[in-house]
Amino acid sequence: MGIDQAAVEKLVARARREVDDGLLPSAQVALAYDDELVLFETFGDATDDTRYVVYSATKAFVAGAVWALIGDDEVDVSKLVVDYIPEFGTNGKDVITVEQVMLHTSGFPLAPLSALQGDTSAGRVRAFAKWRLNWEPGTKYQYHPTAAHWVLAEIIERVTGKDFRDVVQARVTDPAGLPRVVGDVPWQAAELQLVGEPATPDELEAAFGVRELDLGEVTLDALLGFNDPAVQRVGVPGGGGVMRACDLAMYYQAILHNPGEMWRPDVIDDVRSNVRNHLPDVMTGVPANRTLGLIQAGGDGKSNWRGMGHTVSPIAVGHNGAKGQIAFGDPATGLSFGFTTNGLDENDVREPRRTSGIASAAARCATP
Repeated sequence: MGIDQAAVEKLVARARREVDDGLLPSAQVALAYDDELVLFETFGDATDDTRYVVYSATKAFVAGAVWALIGDDEVDVSKLVVDYIPEFGTNGKDVITVEQVMLHTSGFPLAPLSALQGDTSAGRVRAFAKWRLNWEPGTKYQYHPTAAHWVLAEIIERVTGKDFRDVVQARVTDPAGLPRVVGDVPWQAAELQLVGEPATPDELEAAFGVRELDLGEVTLDALLGFNDPAVQRVGVPGGGGVMRACDLAMYYQAILHNPGEMWRPDVIDDVRSNVRNHLPDVMTGVPANRTLGLIQAGGDGKSNWRGMGHTVSPIAVGHNGAKGQIAFGDPATGLSFGFTTNGLDENDVREPRRTSGIASAAARCATP
């Protein structure tokens, strides 16, 4: 494989168009190959040093710390969460395994915990004691926007005796050659801004088959809340990472190539290839295709529903973030990709189409 420069130019034009047309205030696009950054450009009211809140793309970095601890034999995903956090076992939650938490099948998708409360172990544990199940763990897949990763953060701290944010830096971003991206980062992210207009019920029905989307906790107010420096400082493990598009692209190079064996080889091989959750999403019906912390594109023609566009290989893996943050790596081509923006598009039809178009253009940049 190699890089198709004509396709790279088309990718840049496709990403730039969103800013030039006034649909996004700023954006970054990055492409990496063979452990090197081959493209990194910034458009709009930003510079190459600008950082962005990447929302759920953060999850892969926190999962990376868990992968390291699995390799150390410090975490066993087949064990119960209560084996690590005894206080978690209230209200029937004593049956939940770590694997179910990582696969979003653990049954508490909307369990509440504010960023500031989750800043400390004591705050997390107080919330855990109140959480209740929405359904029997392991029987359904419903995306857990933040709840699952608060649990992973606490497990990391119980196992290591260190702040989970420091563990992510020591075991994930430092070995990958990246700056700190979760909690106490020395940058304020680009201001998040609402753009566009809401899609009409007719547009939603035409695109998704429903006239109204259930956003759960991922509301515009919640997303805008990450403008608060105090919230950014916490480093919400399920969605509060602050970074550049190039950091996303290079992290997925690390996932593809495991530099310096930062993860035990059998563990990262499993993460890249072993789909453990095939259950359908409760809203869309699309199978989850989740490995232990990532999403696999799959060969069922639904890779665009999983945030990776139409042109990646079936074995590509990634994890996007709300409102158009894109991150994936493709073992078949060696490409990895990152896209970040501070524009929160209110149009829930246009935004996924943008994501699909940009991600598809990125995957075309590989040559046979």
